[in-house]
Amino acid sequence: MTTLTPREKILAAAVLLLVLIACFAPSLSAAKWDILDYIDKRAWLGLPNAANVLSNLPFLFLGVWGLFVLRARQRSSRPVGTLWFFIGFILTCFGSSYYHLEPNGIHLIFDRLGMTVAFAGMLGIATGERISARSGRAMTVLITVTGLLAAWIAYTNLTPWAVVQFGGIALILALACIRFLPGTLGVPLGGIIVFYTLAKIMEMNDAAIYRLTHEFVSGHTLKHLFAAMAGLPVIRALDRQMSRA
Repeated sequence: MTTLTPREKILAAAVLLLVLIACFAPSLSAAKWDILDYIDKRAWLGLPNAANVLSNLPFLFLGVWGLFVLRARQRSSRPVGTLWFFIGFILTCFGSSYYHLEPNGIHLIFDRLGMTVAFAGMLGIATGERISARSGRAMTVLITVTGLLAAWIAYTNLTPWAVVQFGGIALILALACIRFLPGTLGVPLGGIIVFYTLAKIMEMNDAAIYRLTHEFVSGHTLKHLFAAMAGLPVIRALDRQMSRA
């Protein structure tokens, strides 16, 4: 039987706690959290909600870019979670675009599916670089499975999705305080956290930013752009490592 390291034991305990919260915490109605009435509903060339749809294209660009960077590496040398991270970006582009064409509770599931895969990859990267490679692989699989399930049932109960999202963010913040393991890629979680924080600020101030910019751009459109930029620190770390090789 494989012995867990002290770091792996602490991580396992934290994950178990989140699972228990997701399973036994009171149910939350999706209507209390999801704001489906976005301020910018302008169409362009017949495309409804054009700004919120087209602002997902950076996810596609950075996802494809990341896959090309990974392609230059041998499969065995690819950092844990990076493949899922970039695939998740591509899925996020299509899922979020589909949702914003006609925002509603059912379509929101597709928006969350791509986000889940990207988030699972990010947690895999963070865990693999600071705890162990096997923990990173386990985390990627765990978050993918539980996240997809939580996204599916979020239409009726938002609690598991909230635990996956905010619990995962708490894990990333905690992992950011731990040093990299020797020989790892060295993805700077600080940059990813900054972009994610800016994205949430934009999202929470959708209408205010729309008015502040004299109806030029909404907060939710900017949210997509900042969230997509979270892929840059991973790509830069890959490029930097390959340039040293």
